[in-house]
Amino acid sequence: MKQLILLFVFQLFSQFASAQQHPNIIVFLVDDMGWQDCSLPFWKDKTPLNKKYHTPNMERLASEGMKFTNAYAAPVCTPSRSAMLSGMNPAHLGVTNWTSPIKDNNTDNPDDQFAPADWNINGLSPVPGIAKTAYATPFPQLLKDAGYFTIHVGKAHWAPMGTPGANPHNMGFMVNIAGHAAGHPQSYLPEQNYGNFPKQQAHAQAVPDLEEYYGSNTFLTEALTLEALKALDEPIQRRQPFYLNMAHYAVHVPIMADKRFLKKYLDAGLDSTEAAYATLVEGMDKSLGDIMNYLKKKSIEKNTVLIFMSDNGGLSLSPARGGAAHTQNLPLKAGKGSVYEGGIREPMIVKYTPLVKPATVAEQYVIIEDFFPTILELAGVKNYKTVQQLDGKSFVPILKNPAWKDDTRALVWHYPNKWIGKDGPGINYFSAIRKGNWKLVYSLRNSKSELYNLDEDIGEHHDLSKENPAKTNELKSLLGERLSGWDAPMPVDKKTNRPVPFPGAR
Repeated sequence: MKQLILLFVFQLFSQFASAQQHPNIIVFLVDDMGWQDCSLPFWKDKTPLNKKYHTPNMERLASEGMKFTNAYAAPVCTPSRSAMLSGMNPAHLGVTNWTSPIKDNNTDNPDDQFAPADWNINGLSPVPGIAKTAYATPFPQLLKDAGYFTIHVGKAHWAPMGTPGANPHNMGFMVNIAGHAAGHPQSYLPEQNYGNFPKQQAHAQAVPDLEEYYGSNTFLTEALTLEALKALDEPIQRRQPFYLNMAHYAVHVPIMADKRFLKKYLDAGLDSTEAAYATLVEGMDKSLGDIMNYLKKKSIEKNTVLIFMSDNGGLSLSPARGGAAHTQNLPLKAGKGSVYEGGIREPMIVKYTPLVKPATVAEQYVIIEDFFPTILELAGVKNYKTVQQLDGKSFVPILKNPAWKDDTRALVWHYPNKWIGKDGPGINYFSAIRKGNWKLVYSLRNSKSELYNLDEDIGEHHDLSKENPAKTNELKSLLGERLSGWDAPMPVDKKTNRPVPFPGAR
């Protein structure tokens, strides 16, 4: 009897020790959410835009964890999502634009000056030999191999239909709910079956797997949340560590109102588009709160890492958004698709009770490819092998010490593509690099460089390139060296039929 008791105690201790070594991990990834699309300020001051939105659960998460004020992603979605899963910079991957649901379809708009760059139009692939893809080992596969129960819910958008990367199961996920090749939902509305319209030809953007909610009152964001919580029951019952990729379609277009929250925004004087957009934000925030409440109810919140992030800056195009174009992310310049701060700086929060002190703020800059090594380190996965060379760096040292600082690291953004038909601020054929507080924005059209000190000029209004030519040349050369070393895709000049030279090249 004594031996049985000792054995039971040993098993309990082993399970506890294993849980501490292998915490549950959730990445809560929002689509197209801007740095200012919340009531939680990520700047030194609360702005009018922060007062426009209602995100109490983001505020709650920040009060219990660490807020990152200098977190970055790529200007558009597929590059960010591929960078996150692979740990590689999008320029290194060669996945620099969003991928079409249709295989071999280049999504670049036509241009008078440039022919398209030779980029990986078929996205990310977990297997070699697929044309126009970046071959890499996804970290969910490494987590699965280490004993994690891996779940994907919501938007995937790593690759087109007919390629391995389109299916989350091929990326290491044991469960997939509503993830496929499309980059936005056909509809958020249950009365429209989330785009699965009866007696109509199927749309590539129709959201799969949610038939039980057709014709109900369950908005897409809510349906995905309910399904995610159902999926978590199995690993929790089995005492198995889990990884949940909670990837909402919100707040991407089409901007459709979540009626649960609409009246108060209309009453506050927002136009119908901006009111609907605010409901998408609040519905996303409710989902975050529901997941946090679930973790607490299941008594696993202390052993769960929860990372909140967006995949690119907020949309700032009119008439898709209300108000004047490129004002929706102020004080940041521009928005989605741009290498200016409005297109790449993201709201990011991390909670992990054993490691992160509550209500802390980290000013050190990080980027979305850093998620790969960070998550594996937090999971206790060591000595793993990948087919790719990682560009990301673990931010675990920052989680341990929010004052941790490294001004020597350079972050790179590269968009050798034409996203929209008309050029905008930092949109179409731009690259950028940040090192310390200095940021260089480089036009691939005319080789012009702009230099900004982000500590003094977060809105990127004052170009200091002529005042500080030494710093300008330093960063331009470093940007060119990095892109050249990665053999990054470059647009092709129609006059010469040759790729545009890398920055700083002669």
